Amino acid sequence: MQKTSLIALARHELTQAREASSGRSAKTVFGGHEHQLRQTVIALRAGEELSEHENPGEATLQVLEGRVTLKSGEVSWNGSIGDLLIIPDHLHSLDAVEDSVVLLTVAKKA
Repeated sequence: MQKTSLIALARHELTQAREASSGRSAKTVFGGHEHQLRQTVIALRAGEELSEHENPGEATLQVLEGRVTLKSGEVSWNGSIGDLLIIPDHLHSLDAVEDSVVLLTVAKKA
């Protein structure tokens, strides 16, 4: 059994993102290439984005801190602390409205 404090990890990754030239930082909490399930904490400085990309499988995004906008085509969803967004199964992007941390959970397609 393993325990991880998402609050502490979110704080750490947000500090890293604020200092990084890219304005972002990420840490895999669970999973990897040998697992189907992967959970990653992603921190984005306000105004930064994860540009449009494909969905590698079923995925959700839980907002741990800040506010984000998930976009897919002409549709967008706003997320704030505590919100769980279901990521569409096609091209999408993520914008940080303010300094934000999200927990990305992906179940890769077999």
